Amino acid sequence: MSLGERPVDLRSDTVTRPTAAMRRAMAEAEVGDDVYGEDPTVRALEEAAADAVGHEAALFVPSGTMGNQIAVHLHVRRGEEVILDADSHIADHEMGGIAAWTGAMGRLVRTPSGIPSAAQLEASYRGGDPYYTAQTALVTIENTHMVSGGSAHARAALDPVLAFARARGIAAHLDGARIFNAAAALGVAPRELASPFTSVMFCFSKGLGAPVGSCLAASADLIREARRVRKRMGGGMRQAGILAAGALHALRHHVARLPEDHARARRLAEGIAGVRGLAVDPAPPMTNIVMVKVARADPQRLCDLLAPEGVLVATEGPQVRFVTHLDVDDEGIERTIAAIRRVAAHVA
Repeated sequence: MSLGERPVDLRSDTVTRPTAAMRRAMAEAEVGDDVYGEDPTVRALEEAAADAVGHEAALFVPSGTMGNQIAVHLHVRRGEEVILDADSHIADHEMGGIAAWTGAMGRLVRTPSGIPSAAQLEASYRGGDPYYTAQTALVTIENTHMVSGGSAHARAALDPVLAFARARGIAAHLDGARIFNAAAALGVAPRELASPFTSVMFCFSKGLGAPVGSCLAASADLIREARRVRKRMGGGMRQAGILAAGALHALRHHVARLPEDHARARRLAEGIAGVRGLAVDPAPPMTNIVMVKVARADPQRLCDLLAPEGVLVATEGPQVRFVTHLDVDDEGIERTIAAIRRVAAHVA
């Protein structure tokens, strides 16, 4: 890497920096005290967010994790169970939040790409004698499914899960942290994927490139209660319009460009294909996440070798994760491919 040259940072799409236009929007945002419901920019964001995913109302929260945890808290009582994929963000990346905040149990299901089969759902459901078994109250789905390489699930794949939840009288929550990536990959509106769920959370700080923030969307009644839960969790924000302005700018200006990130992820996967000792799974990637398996070495070894070459990546379990985003251009992808080819002999 040349002196003064910025690394190509592919660790996550959360590492983006606000664009000049986003910074201006944040600096000029009209603000008020959001705990009192008086921040006009937050209100504008929440209205736009709810409309985008086809729900009645939305709540601005600091993080996707908080949005997911509020949703679980709304749908589940202490001692009840949540059916969720074993590799989902809620199960594996939120520090046992469903137990810590809600006192809930996770009924984990191992799936190839985040969607339990009908047989798995039925086998996981607990609705019998309430004196002996924990009762199932919620099923959650992650779309896109990060661990399987950003897999985007179409409505046809989601409908059996939704039908199961309706038939059993339980809630269905969508962890849609990257729902706009899923919609872009599938060529549909985000509301087509999100509106049938009881609640949906999505992030502005991932594919959309805002510095902070997520929204939880649901019915107006649920969001009124969610506001109380957010406050209890310490998430009540004051002049939050400065942050909401960045998220609103992202929602208005950064959704249409998501296919560029997907195209760069595919180019990266193509560049890695054929490199001895490395394999992309799945290939080609559907969205902006490229998962690489390292045949004969600890995956951290590849991360360590790429860092001095000016490429930053991270491990995800037994794989190495590359995530494209608005701060990585075509030249950055080509630099990454060249760096991988230079160091590959040391991990083959």
